[in-house]
Order: sequence, then structure tokens, then C-alpha cells
Amino acid sequence: MRTGHYTPINAGCSPLKRSLHDYVRSGVINLDKPANPSSHEVVAWIRRILKVEKTGHSGTLDPKVTGCLIVCVERATRLVKSQQGAGKEYIAVLRAHDTISSIGKLKTAVDTLTGALFQRPPLISAVKRQLRVRTVYDSKLLEFDKERNLAIIHVKCEAGTYIRTLCTHLGLLLGVGGHMQELRRCRSGINGEGDNMVTMHDVLDAQHVYENSKDESYLRRIIKPLESLLTTFPRIVVKDSAVNAICYGAKLMIPGLLRYASDIDVNQEVVLMTTKGEAIALGIAEMTTAVMGTVDHGVVAKIKRCIMERDTYPRKWGLGPMAQQKKKLIADGKLTKHGKVTADTPADYANLHTDQKVIEKDDTEMEEEAPVTKKRKAEESPVESQDEKKEKKKKKEKKEKKKKKADSESD
Repeated sequence: MRTGHYTPINAGCSPLKRSLHDYVRSGVINLDKPANPSSHEVVAWIRRILKVEKTGHSGTLDPKVTGCLIVCVERATRLVKSQQGAGKEYIAVLRAHDTISSIGKLKTAVDTLTGALFQRPPLISAVKRQLRVRTVYDSKLLEFDKERNLAIIHVKCEAGTYIRTLCTHLGLLLGVGGHMQELRRCRSGINGEGDNMVTMHDVLDAQHVYENSKDESYLRRIIKPLESLLTTFPRIVVKDSAVNAICYGAKLMIPGLLRYASDIDVNQEVVLMTTKGEAIALGIAEMTTAVMGTVDHGVVAKIKRCIMERDTYPRKWGLGPMAQQKKKLIADGKLTKHGKVTADTPADYANLHTDQKVIEKDDTEMEEEAPVTKKRKAEESPVESQDEKKEKKKKKEKKEKKKKKADSESD
């Protein structure tokens, strides 16, 4: 914690206390995808059921595959990219094309296919068929039926791993051939089957209950705030007065820092939070925890992806004593229009900005000179005399007469 002193602003609220309209539009659903429809169809149906404009999902599942599909609604779609890259877990049913001699041989083959593996996506797939490397973190054999040549395997892997290809490779490794019979995703990122997983029917029923009896509780139970996806990131709590500046893309500086996690490293991905627990943005840390507690100025984090809508909190930048002094000096002509120090700048202000080069008067004039446009050139050109105007008019009339004469001769 850097400081306990800040002025609370009466804006924003706890994620769970948002109005239902905002709650739904900044929520995520841990959906149990049914077999047969594609991920794209499922997401489109949810968009239609909830009557929202935008939905996204955490990574494509093939039509026949069931299980965990994280659906992000409206503002939460800003987190889709980070969810698509998160690790996944699957349970697959492998059918061998011939009898496997021993369970030990199968266990060895399953253990062999871990670590970095070469894969080419199957013939029917959602991506380009080119050779790529994907990491399998862990794979274990859960069950084996020798009579029916069926095996159930559990796989923890990197996003983008094709389990269908993995099963084909297992069959080749065993020397009997094989294919994937069935597949279910049991975890996507931090959300698994035990983390409030809901079905399509739940979503439809919850919307129906709300529309007919105005009971919000069912909708609030199936939809979770987007902040639930960010619980694994190190947190930085920001003062209320700095929130809107970050929403407009400003970096988080030391004066806006309130509290921070104990294990932050440089270039680590962090989440910037308000004092009420709302996510403002995902950022990249520019300081370690130790440095944050000791320095007086500097950049704490730069913004990677802004999550909060602009103007949720009021604008508070440019209102401090230094900003007011700077505006006054610019108005008095003692700083350039870009706020740079000149020879006329008071010494007390110039001493605070020793890193700036003092700009001479001629330089400022050159700097402030705008590029010459046609319009400006016309405005700045001297006014033509009456004689010049008459001469131009005569020339024009002569040209027109010649033209008419030429036309009549050609006729």
C-alpha cells in the first residue's frame, strides 16, 4: 500500500451492485456448449436471447464437441483475446482401430505425447492447415476398455491444440491406428465445469423469468461480472481522480497510485482496479513492487487494453496547481503554446523543468509558424490594385472573343 489518503468520488459502483442493464452488458457466461451447433451459432443465439448488440467467445469448439465455452457480453468482449490465449483442459475418448496389446504400452504412448509437439490441423478445421508447434502440459490415461478398444484420456494443453490430431498421433505411436470418438472441454482459462457452468436453457429461462415477472435473481446468477476473469492477475488499485484519464489512454503515474500487489515485476501483465473493485484496464507494469513504494514520480504501468467506458468517472486532469500555473504561463506568453520553457519563463518554474531545453524567441516563432496552405497564401497576398483588375478583365474578354470567332469559323 502506497498511501491511504484519497478523495472518494461519487461515481461507479461495486461490480455486483450494477444496475441489471449494466450488469448484463459487462458480464460473462460460463456456458456448457451443446453438441451439433457451432460456437458461432451458440454465441449468436445468446446475443438474440439477451437482446444485446455484441457477444464473443473464449475459443472455438468444433460442432460435435461439448463443454466449457466462455461467452463475453458487450463490454466484456474486450477480454476475449486474453481468454482465447488461456490454457485449456479436455477429456477425450480414443477409439483404437485394432487390439492394443497392453495397458502399459498405451500409458507409455500417452506420456510420450507431452511437451512441445508438431501438429497440422485436421482437414476440416477453423484455421489454416500449416505445421505448427503446440505444448501439451500434461496428459494421463483415465480408463481403458480392452474389449471395445476405447480409452479415455485427460489432456492439459496450450490454446490451439487439436485433440483430434493428438488422438491420430497416439494411434500411429501404438501402431494400430486410432481416431477421436468424443471430446469435452472441462476447463477454459480459470473457469471449469465446477465454476457456475450453465446451459443454453438456463439463459433462455432466466431472460423469460425477468421479462415476465421482473425477477433479476436468475439472470444475476447465470451471468458473472467480467472482473471474475481477472482474479489471477496482480492488482493495482488506482485513485478515483486518475480513473477517467486512464480510460482516455493515459499511463498510470505515481500520483494516481493507491495500493498494489506484493509480487509485481517489470513487463508483467497487471489489472488496474478502482477502489470499488471495478476493472479499468489491463496494463503492462513499468516498475517492480519495491520501486513503486520508494519513488516520487514516474510511470507505474502503460495501458494494454482499456475495459471501462470513458466518463464513468468525472474528468479530473488539468485541475491541479501545477496544471493551472502552466495554463496561466501559456496565456501570458511565458511558455510556448506547447508548454515548453522559454527565456521569459519565471526561474522557479524553469528550475522544476531542467530537462527541457530553453527555446529562444526566434525558435518559438519558427515553431509556431503553421504550414502554408493555398487558403492562407491567398489571405496573406497583397490586395490587387484597380488597374491590375481591369487588365485581367480585358485579357479575359479578348480570350472569349477569340474563342467565339474560332467556333463560328469552324461552323
